[in-house]
Amino acid sequence: MDEAWPWLCGLPPLAGICTPEEALRPGLSVDECVRRLKRYHYTLVRLQEIFTVRIPSEPIYELKMAFSLHAHLCSEHAHALRQRVAEMREPPLGLEDVPDPDLEAFFQEILGAPTTAELVTGLYEVALPELRRALQAHLDQTNPLADHPTVRLGRFALLEVDQMLRFGAQAVAHLVSPDLREAMEPWRTVLLDRLRRSGGVMGPAVPDPSVATRQYAASPYRFDPVPRRDERFPDPYNMGVNAEAFLYDPRYPPTAKVLQMYYKRLREIDVPEVLASIIAESPGEPWAYYRDMTRQLWDEARHALMGEVGFADLGLDWRQVMINFTWSLGLNTQLSALDRHAVLYFIEQGLMPKTGKRYEWEVARDAGNVLATTFQDYDWADEVLHAHIGRQWYVPRYPTAREALLHGDQAWSRVLLGWAEWKRKGLTEHRNWWPDLYRTACARMGQEPDPDVLAFHQSYEETRADLRPIGG
Repeated sequence: MDEAWPWLCGLPPLAGICTPEEALRPGLSVDECVRRLKRYHYTLVRLQEIFTVRIPSEPIYELKMAFSLHAHLCSEHAHALRQRVAEMREPPLGLEDVPDPDLEAFFQEILGAPTTAELVTGLYEVALPELRRALQAHLDQTNPLADHPTVRLGRFALLEVDQMLRFGAQAVAHLVSPDLREAMEPWRTVLLDRLRRSGGVMGPAVPDPSVATRQYAASPYRFDPVPRRDERFPDPYNMGVNAEAFLYDPRYPPTAKVLQMYYKRLREIDVPEVLASIIAESPGEPWAYYRDMTRQLWDEARHALMGEVGFADLGLDWRQVMINFTWSLGLNTQLSALDRHAVLYFIEQGLMPKTGKRYEWEVARDAGNVLATTFQDYDWADEVLHAHIGRQWYVPRYPTAREALLHGDQAWSRVLLGWAEWKRKGLTEHRNWWPDLYRTACARMGQEPDPDVLAFHQSYEETRADLRPIGG
């Protein structure tokens, strides 16, 4: 073979993408490649769905953030596979079809898992490893030259599937005790049986005349929009500090305002909860809608993580901050999915003028805080993208952009946040936690607290008219 394959000047052949031996294997036909790609695509779409719809009701902060990222990653790889299938003589594409009823039931079981331990086990110990196996088998079996576009997509997907699996292994190790693992073994058997019958992610199905068992998929899954938080959020109804009123008040110095901006960023964990509810309750939209909305969902989670890092940079424990969930609670339980999107768009448009995201970036710059300046720079860029997403998918539902904006204003006005009712029920005292946090921050930075900053306090009863969020 060496004589039939001359090397020129010692350079590798075939553009370096594979060895001659690998290029000589017959590989997969186009029809077989497309059949498999559709199943990978279906798997990624279902994983994106599961990660998304479980965000609001999942109380553990780290899982909310990870589910937001993993939904985005699955969405991006599903999108890439859609494009690849479209290149391969395949109109109509049939990408919305269920490739196998057992594979569908497999994902319905994971979607309906009633506990966090079962959910992370199903996702990270069964579903994602099976997806990885199928992708790797495709790379091993296809012709790397003829099917190079698919090989390239598969390699990229494996990088991020492995990233998800690394996170998942740590999550399962922390959350799934030996007793829990033993208790869920019958359910794992159900999952593995469904995979076996379906032929796994790669397929094809294995004929089996016996009746398959259902457990959590025995009844339809019902989306739970009510946001939940773990024990590190001891007072989630607390609305005793109005960050927007402080941030836009010229009396206060930029260094103190950076602290409030970190609070605002971390408080954004409620935005993925709202976006997840919009996605979950908006069936029948074009695929591009779900891709764009899932990207925005991850961006908002990333902003919350920036706030977490900002507090760590100042040597502060973010658990000292009473991070409320009243915004997502109100929107998710009192408004329709369209109304929630209207509120998001209304807020995003308010971030575009110079008094919006540019102002926050200028505050961080004027404070001389390099990290905060970087975070606000990217936060600003993200919000420009989100405003575009709103114009793409929300505004066309109305005759004019003005009517779309007005709907958002009206929808936000209809949300009853119930300050007094929460206090009456003993859910919160709306404690003003700001002075204690500010004193601690000043001590960390070797500064004397500003008396005016310490005195800042706006109760929600006093500033009810100013409570519209003007910064995302």
